[in-house]
Amino acid sequence: MEPIRILVTGGTFDKEYNELTGELYFRETHAGDMLKLGRCLLDVEIETLMMIDSLQMTDADRLHILDRCSAVPEKRLVITHGTDTMEQTAAVLGPALPGKTIILTGAMVPYTFGSSDGLFNLGTAMAFVQTLAPGVYVAMNGRCFPWDAVRKNKKAGVFEVRERQRN
Repeated sequence: MEPIRILVTGGTFDKEYNELTGELYFRETHAGDMLKLGRCLLDVEIETLMMIDSLQMTDADRLHILDRCSAVPEKRLVITHGTDTMEQTAAVLGPALPGKTIILTGAMVPYTFGSSDGLFNLGTAMAFVQTLAPGVYVAMNGRCFPWDAVRKNKKAGVFEVRERQRN
């Protein structure tokens, strides 16, 4: 199997809870720990690009993600990302990266909370990145969506199919 690169951008996936202030913050990614817990035997390289909430992500940040996706030798990438703007980042990457299979995933609850969906989402993203044809996808809650046919339903707290735009 081909090697896989995980690009970490932050999001709820990697947030920690400060018991003194009640605030969420970033320290380091949990992706490596999650792969160990899942007994992952794949050839994986983890690279932290940034540790931010996706609501704070700028166009420049998205272009940085695009540049790294283009520059790395791996053809299969997983990007951990905040769920609030995941579809916007996917829309930047989707038309620009032919020949690579890229899966964006995240979590609604921080991994450190113990009740997180992050471990499951990372595991399914790792499976999807190995099996899907080249393209950019969003994988959440056991489902996988093409970059141009996904939206986050913020009322229901789930990702769902969005009708594709026609030119």
